Amino acid sequence: MTTPDGRAPAGPPLTRAERASERYTDGEWHRLHPATPLLRGGIVFIAIFGFVLSNLRERLIGFFVGTPQYGGDPLDAIYDHGWEGWALLGVAVVLLLCFGAFYLSWRMHSFRITGDAVEVRSGILFRTQRKARLDRIQGINVVRPVIARIFGAAKLDVSVAGHDANVQLAYLASSLADGLRGDVLRLASGVRAAEAEAAAEQSSSAPGEVPGQASSRTAVVGDLVGRRVNEFLAPELDPNAAPPESVVKIPPLRLLGSLLLSGFTVFVVVVVAVLIWGATSGAMWLLIVVLPGLIGSASFYINRFTKSLRYSIAGTADGVRVGFGLLSTSNETLPPGRIHAVEVLQPLLWRPFGWWQIRIDTAGHSREKGAAGQPNTTMLPVGDATDVSRVLSLVLPGFVTDEHREIIQAGMVSRGRDQFTGSPRRAAWIRPLSWQRTGYRLVDDAILLRRGLIWRSLAIVPLARLQSLELQQGPLDAALALAEARFHTVSGPVRPRLAAIDAPNGVRLFEEVSARAVAAAEADRSHRWGRIAPDAARTAPAAPRTPVDAPPIPLDAPRTEES
Repeated sequence: MTTPDGRAPAGPPLTRAERASERYTDGEWHRLHPATPLLRGGIVFIAIFGFVLSNLRERLIGFFVGTPQYGGDPLDAIYDHGWEGWALLGVAVVLLLCFGAFYLSWRMHSFRITGDAVEVRSGILFRTQRKARLDRIQGINVVRPVIARIFGAAKLDVSVAGHDANVQLAYLASSLADGLRGDVLRLASGVRAAEAEAAAEQSSSAPGEVPGQASSRTAVVGDLVGRRVNEFLAPELDPNAAPPESVVKIPPLRLLGSLLLSGFTVFVVVVVAVLIWGATSGAMWLLIVVLPGLIGSASFYINRFTKSLRYSIAGTADGVRVGFGLLSTSNETLPPGRIHAVEVLQPLLWRPFGWWQIRIDTAGHSREKGAAGQPNTTMLPVGDATDVSRVLSLVLPGFVTDEHREIIQAGMVSRGRDQFTGSPRRAAWIRPLSWQRTGYRLVDDAILLRRGLIWRSLAIVPLARLQSLELQQGPLDAALALAEARFHTVSGPVRPRLAAIDAPNGVRLFEEVSARAVAAAEADRSHRWGRIAPDAARTAPAAPRTPVDAPPIPLDAPRTEES
């Protein structure tokens, strides 16, 4: 519903973390977590201390056990010349200088959040300042490395459009990072002003709070330890953060199977076969060369598996949330309208199990890797047809009807000769296996491109995100009256192009897509997804903050005759 003056109502009540973080969005400069210097550079000193300790293990053993000393050690020279005091003084001076540099670095590293941008400035001798405009935010990632989780800290990575344009707040208190993410997304969506007005009206009539007594130091320490333990044991996705019907998770066995049925496994099998052949033929040098790599491949599988555990995709109030991780966790929120292209693909080894993968193109990318060490453009590492339907309903909210389900299913598994505009028979000269499956279809404000017989692929490009369109024809294409259409979006893993289509159809496609892309871009309001246009606000109810209103329909659900 709308307010009497035609404005969109404020969103749902703020969480405790979002309410606590509001004071950091006042446009003033604030400092980061006190443990930031240690987490950013102090780990190096811990490593140096471990290295020194490992090199002094003989001396430590001799001190406690009484083994003989052989001399020639620098510590022996210091002891023989009576330089113990000077040595301790030097170590103390170095430590003081390091701590002083850490403290000064922390004091000089600050951030501020205004109504237009997120800014970070840092540096002691050489100052740097980075600025991320809110209207160019492509996603916000909250990363919690395992060491940082011990200190209750997290990194907030703000991804914006452009090369090396991200702004990272490392480190913040863990709850503050979650709250700031929601606050920044509300600022970017355009609903913060309405929320501020509603909060002002409530505060004018709300009674004042009565401050409680200060807790004892023992209670504070116990509460701190309890919070850290709860953070490690808590589920990756807060059950209150998203509707249960919008949550997509990956079972561990399916995740393990997808890793084993990969191209890397095929490479490992070939290497093992070569190794066995070398061992039987007497070429033992192969064992020396190849065996370390095989041992390393085991760690590769373990690392990818553990980093992908607890993987979840959910529709939240401010966009699609992708989270994963067991010890070190990461969860990124992609606001509406930030996805430029989507691709659903199926490797050949996954076809017997009905598994699929979803990749996306966005204008900005987080600095952190995605699940299983893959780029963070992999939205769904592995899932079945039902998972694909639910994820597509999150990233493309318009594709949630029964008709859209059937169109996507045809794009994924159909062999051709359906409602997609396919390639002519003469295309078999250059696409002997996939010419029947190759095709395209315009649906609402999106173009669907289907290709691949062995490696199936379905690319979906929202026309509002389309940057340019190219129709290309080489000598062989001209001789066969064929053409290739290329749809240009931002750089990413999705390559929306379709070869070997009929040339006259390609010209008509070019004209129709060009006209519809201009209209879709003019009507697009995704840069302020929380704000309703004045005319629409007076005639239609306000859109909910959650992208998905109803459970998505699985791709393998039985068809009904209802309209």
